[in-house]
Amino acid sequence: MSTALKPTALVVDDEAIARKNLALVLTRQGLTVEQAANGAEALAALEHNEFDLVITDLMMTGVSGMDVLQRTKELWPATEVLMVTGYPTIETAVEAMRRGAYHYLVKPYQIDEVRALVDKALEKRRLRQEVQELRQRLRQANEIPFLGEAPSIRQLKRTLEHVAPTDSTVLILGETGTGKELVARTIHLLSRRAQQRFLAINCGAFTEDLLENELFGHEAGAYSGAQRPHKGLFEAAHGGTLFLDEVGEMSPSMQVKLLRALQERTIRRVGGTDDIPVDVRIIAATNRDLQREVAHGTFRQDLYFRLNVITLEVPPLSERREDIPLLSHFFLAKAARRLGKEGLCLAPETLEILHRYPFPGNVRELENIMERAAVLAEGTTILPRHLPPDLSAVQGHVQRPCHQQLITLEENERLHIAWVLRHCQGNRTQAAKILGIDRASLWRKLKRYAMADALDDKDSSADA
Repeated sequence: MSTALKPTALVVDDEAIARKNLALVLTRQGLTVEQAANGAEALAALEHNEFDLVITDLMMTGVSGMDVLQRTKELWPATEVLMVTGYPTIETAVEAMRRGAYHYLVKPYQIDEVRALVDKALEKRRLRQEVQELRQRLRQANEIPFLGEAPSIRQLKRTLEHVAPTDSTVLILGETGTGKELVARTIHLLSRRAQQRFLAINCGAFTEDLLENELFGHEAGAYSGAQRPHKGLFEAAHGGTLFLDEVGEMSPSMQVKLLRALQERTIRRVGGTDDIPVDVRIIAATNRDLQREVAHGTFRQDLYFRLNVITLEVPPLSERREDIPLLSHFFLAKAARRLGKEGLCLAPETLEILHRYPFPGNVRELENIMERAAVLAEGTTILPRHLPPDLSAVQGHVQRPCHQQLITLEENERLHIAWVLRHCQGNRTQAAKILGIDRASLWRKLKRYAMADALDDKDSSADA
């Protein structure tokens, strides 16, 4: 499509008055117009420029309107063509449409009729271009390291293809380290906003005042040291996508301010009084159970409904174990390229250990393990000794079939967490570090598995 800011049109007619009048109508409609006094001039113009729209008279000396139509479609298949004639017949109308004309306009025509047809033709071209761009982004998405062949991942990818082209708000759920931000970036890449900015913020990493400043910006003099006005992320992401990670960590008062921004599509800078319109797609993510938070009164129900227009759940790595070999090789190759150690591979026994490991830290933990292994590798093969000591140490404690009885993956994880806690003498901070998750995630797992003794805070002094 033309890269001009305004749609472009080529008007072709050997009657000067008719040509100039039509060009004037299109110019007033907001198009950039070029004129051709005959079919030959039109063909020359088409050789050098692509137009969004061509409006050509049918009956012209020498090169006819049909010739212009045919050459336009040969050079620029996406360009829409309107045929104009004072001598209409069914045969010529059918032939013009068969060759790809958008519409057949009969002289004398009404200006309103022309304007309506032009709008519809340009809209059709725009939609076709959007479809082409979407297909291109889908091809590009295959290059994103959002890998996996597990049924749950395949279903997630199919859902993304339907969700991404819309402007709907998306809530991404999943444990820490499952790749929620990567899902958000994929949605942005496949959306109509892909050419605009994707900005992300971890809502749990800021105090309430700092988070408000980061999201909404401030005016000069809003507080000590604020000498100049500052745009927040809502303004900076205008036209694009804003990813609110760990949205469940927001304070109640910040939830109110976020809700207002989503409802009104305006923000107000700290210290300001003016409402500033913003056009931003919101994608939020959390590892919390927001429905439970709503029930407990710690998360606003109206904000939850506003965010929860479309919900996507990213499965933990423990539920897609068939993807561990694929992800392991991908992350190892990625680290090897960065370190200049091309050709690294995993020994079968190493892959077996990885496949048995419960990965409480999910995909992020696996990526870190592969980077460490690549750094420590002396040759080209990653052996078990290149894995983290904590991972190797717990392999004997990962449960295996006993007396012909198999245990669930959930029970396996519970036993593994219990063993790590005993190893750390109940220190949850150390245990969470070994497990590759944060303390909040560990606490939720302990509560989920009803490990009451471990819920007692035994490391408050160590954290102090």
